[in-house]
Amino acid sequence: MNTSPYPHLLAPLDLGFTTLKNRVLMGSMHTGLEDKAEHFPRLAAYFAERARGGVGLMVTGGYAPNIEGWLSPFGSRLASSSAAKKHLLVTNAVHAEGGKIALQILHAGRYGYSPLSVAPSKLKSPITPFTPRALSASGIERQIRCFVRCAKLAREGGYDGVEIMGSEGYFINEFLTSYTNRRTDEWGGSYENRMRLPVEIVRRVREAVGPDFIIIFRLSLIDLVPGGSTWDEVVQLAKAIEKAGATIINTGIGWHEARVPTIATSVPRAAWTWLTKKLKPELSIPVITSNRINVPEVAEQVLADGCADMVSMARPFLADPEFVSKAASGRRDEINVCIGCNQACLDHIFAQKMSSCLVNPRACNETELIYTPSAKRRRFAVVGAGAAGIAAATVLGERGHEVHLYEASDKVGGQLNMAASIPGKEEFHEMLKYFKRKLEVTGVRVHLNTRADAASLAAAKYDEVFIATGVIPRDPKIPGQDHPKVLSYIDVLARRVPVGQKVAIIGAGGIGFDVAEFLAKGEHSPTLHLDEWLAEWGVVDPSTTPGGVTKPRPSAPIRQITLLQRKAGKPGAGLGKTTGWIHRAELKSRGVEMLGSVNYEQISDQGLLISFGEKREKSTWLEVDNIVLCAGQLPLRELAEPLTALGVKVTLLGGADEAGELDAKRAINQASRAAAAA
Repeated sequence: MNTSPYPHLLAPLDLGFTTLKNRVLMGSMHTGLEDKAEHFPRLAAYFAERARGGVGLMVTGGYAPNIEGWLSPFGSRLASSSAAKKHLLVTNAVHAEGGKIALQILHAGRYGYSPLSVAPSKLKSPITPFTPRALSASGIERQIRCFVRCAKLAREGGYDGVEIMGSEGYFINEFLTSYTNRRTDEWGGSYENRMRLPVEIVRRVREAVGPDFIIIFRLSLIDLVPGGSTWDEVVQLAKAIEKAGATIINTGIGWHEARVPTIATSVPRAAWTWLTKKLKPELSIPVITSNRINVPEVAEQVLADGCADMVSMARPFLADPEFVSKAASGRRDEINVCIGCNQACLDHIFAQKMSSCLVNPRACNETELIYTPSAKRRRFAVVGAGAAGIAAATVLGERGHEVHLYEASDKVGGQLNMAASIPGKEEFHEMLKYFKRKLEVTGVRVHLNTRADAASLAAAKYDEVFIATGVIPRDPKIPGQDHPKVLSYIDVLARRVPVGQKVAIIGAGGIGFDVAEFLAKGEHSPTLHLDEWLAEWGVVDPSTTPGGVTKPRPSAPIRQITLLQRKAGKPGAGLGKTTGWIHRAELKSRGVEMLGSVNYEQISDQGLLISFGEKREKSTWLEVDNIVLCAGQLPLRELAEPLTALGVKVTLLGGADEAGELDAKRAINQASRAAAAA
């Protein structure tokens, strides 16, 4: 009898020539470690840790088959035997831990951030500055040969297979739709011609690598761009890819230029599995579903419902390399859940930085951020149980120290509790649950409803005190701001003070946007209602509309909201690179007005008097019921000076060290590193 807590997820998958130990794929993510061989020891440690954690099959970040396929100049590429030999460091490390790994072959096409980029037609993408060169027929043949060479080199480099990237709007995907393929030769025109490229690539790769090598083809199930593939075309291609020799079909959702979010935290869990459920009966090879599956119970249900044969989770393995082993051993409550924030993974990559993870700063830093057991047990106090305080306390506890965590309120989490109340940010509840469990597992002694003071901390003779007391709201000093109409963001999000129908929000940073979303959506979150969420973003079945996207149907606004900032320029410019546009689009769809270059002149019974620019022009009264202050924060560090005066060693963490925007990524990273070094 199968007594596994997740019998479908943890069941083996027989591929004929090899067997995967479970139905979990660690999907491809570019980390930045792929781009230079000097980083391969770090890459090897990164993959080895996840293989040790029990994942069935892993896929690397994308490697270009040639320089025309580069994502960016001198980025990751596999095109020579000498390069392939360097990959043995990675593959041997994975195999030593009992894992399997495939190399993703990714040709960027017109998404290449390079003047050397090529595409089926000379059409610039809206997300890159370079116009690609249109390939000749012989040029296309050369690209196919480069894919084949890359696959053979992957085998030479010790990989168990390859994933051919045919989705997300990259090179292969660009051939499939008339939206980007305007050719009139044998590689364009009819769908049979447009799909020749992926079919030829898979067929020739199979011939080159033999029958005992995994070939995954990542197929775009829904393009989410006007003029994208129809459902009949998707099925036709999938069947042809199977016949050409693919082992597995993986799924891609949306082109990178699509104006529909596909993996951000506000996307409902398992939002796209209905598409793989439609495709699966059409094929006899395994089908993988992907995107916004981040906990084992959701993955198990997806498989139990027959939506797919395997589940791809990428960022969840940044968050917790032991995801599978914890699930298998009944430790679901110890899984560090990916919250879909993109802040340290995708946002880093787009900023040309190494990837990591907000909830797990060890991700991609496994060789240098190590929580080594301490040779000597010491006593630490941590004051403040927000993100920074909990991170410091749990790392110290994990290392074997005695840790006392002091929190003035009646619960841990600090401002994370407010974040979790925002519609679309429900995943923060998972972060809070994990933190609470981690405090128990690491033996941290938590003192709630306890306001620590310098004298008692000094008297307790701690070896060191970490101060993580967070922030206080900045005073914007607006005449009349003591008016009853005025509320702080804490009043709105934490204390749930009633708010009127007409609202002005002062400050358009992260907190201002959060408050705007909270007030615009009310208690109702579309993230928890898939049909409603799909309608709001204009997502429809691609069997009815090519590309699966139509005009969005947003919910009616429940308040009249004006979001204001002193700075010139676009409100929300400081939000995450890959998620800021989502927040702006959501608020715009709900009629939120956003104004920059604003001066706050006065608050009175009439509302808020504003003017614009340095010359304070166009004075206007905003006749609102409430004004919500989200004008930034200042560090709360009042304990630091008296403790230092008493001879206590003090370390400032998180907002107490630097307020800025409320930055959990920086706070957790800083606190974890400080505790690892203590």
